Amino acid sequence: MDKKKSKYFYGWNIVLIMAITSSMTMALGTLNFGLFIKPMGDELLIGRSYFGWAQTARQLVGGLTSPIMGTWVDKFGSRIILPGATLVTGLGLIILGFNSSGILMIVIFGAIGITSLGGPGALITTVPISKWFVNKRGKALAITSLGVPIGAMIFVPLTQYLIDFSGWRNTWIIFGFLAIIIIIPPALLLLRRQPEDIGLLPDGENISSEDYVDTEVSWEFSEAVRTQVFWKIVICLTIISMATGTIAIHRIPAFMDRGLDAQLIAWSTAFDAVCAGVSTFTVGSLVKKVGIRILGTVSFLFLAFASLITIYAYSFFEIFISMAIFGLGIGGLMFIHSFIWADYFGRKNLGQIRGKVTPFILIFGGIGAPIAGYVRDYTGSYVTVWFVGMFMMFFTALLFFTCKKPEKKI
Repeated sequence: MDKKKSKYFYGWNIVLIMAITSSMTMALGTLNFGLFIKPMGDELLIGRSYFGWAQTARQLVGGLTSPIMGTWVDKFGSRIILPGATLVTGLGLIILGFNSSGILMIVIFGAIGITSLGGPGALITTVPISKWFVNKRGKALAITSLGVPIGAMIFVPLTQYLIDFSGWRNTWIIFGFLAIIIIIPPALLLLRRQPEDIGLLPDGENISSEDYVDTEVSWEFSEAVRTQVFWKIVICLTIISMATGTIAIHRIPAFMDRGLDAQLIAWSTAFDAVCAGVSTFTVGSLVKKVGIRILGTVSFLFLAFASLITIYAYSFFEIFISMAIFGLGIGGLMFIHSFIWADYFGRKNLGQIRGKVTPFILIFGGIGAPIAGYVRDYTGSYVTVWFVGMFMMFFTALLFFTCKKPEKKI
């Protein structure tokens, strides 16, 4: 039977919802979290280390629950899990608006981490895309990534405006309600687990299931974990997550310490995310031709170079450039998180595989933020933090270059 393409593939509905979700996560204490550090710290009389521990708590709990989340995404899909995760996150942000201490803030962020809805690249939002697309996976993930720059351009400047206009407490409350309103209804109405559940095939192939041949090789977790490249990827993503997560949280208050205007910093942070979105879309478009190994290595080198500039950035122009280059690197990293596990180990057990490696990445990757906070509180400077982060990124780039796709012996 000849292959025919349907005029519209339902999988693009999944892409649209996940793009909207990725956009909204820019307001959920991810990219915009740094804008809250100074006003919250001043009012609650807490040091920078508390905010580092809040982020670590979110990642620690997310890491512990991710194996369950990954298995549930494989079994049930995101139709119920995404609305549930959004409800928990939204209510957490609303409660955060009534927060009165640093310890309570850490507890709230830990509770939010239960859902693993931590931003772009989260299990709940990216695994479904990889299940609906195989040959067009790079394109689908790239389109989904456009939600990040759109969300950043809206929510990062809006965060600073709302903080200035109504205070940080009301800002958290507003974003909590917005998340519930924007994400939950379309997720309940349109999300489906995988194309086979509604009589379709990946990429919109319009042939009978008997004639369709799935050429993608899928690995069991027990098989994948015995490959060397599996652990190389885990090490790379753990180290790079520790470095980028630490810098992303602390650079905004660091720039404020240097006397720069908060609103200008907010706009440069938004532009960072725009560059990330452009980078993710570009990497997704090039991945078939160039390969994820080369593109990932280049992305990590961008991150290292941006960190070097950050050390010596004291004018708005210098900060703007460092943010832009950092965004280009982050965009590549976001795509790697979403793409490489499916590309190297297939889609059948993707949720389980990602769910079981995520604890390593989130838990160990999250320890850098509080350490950086202690360094700043003790020395009054972040310079040591930036240098250590830069060398970690260089090391990761070199190691990732050796991560060749494994061949499964059948």
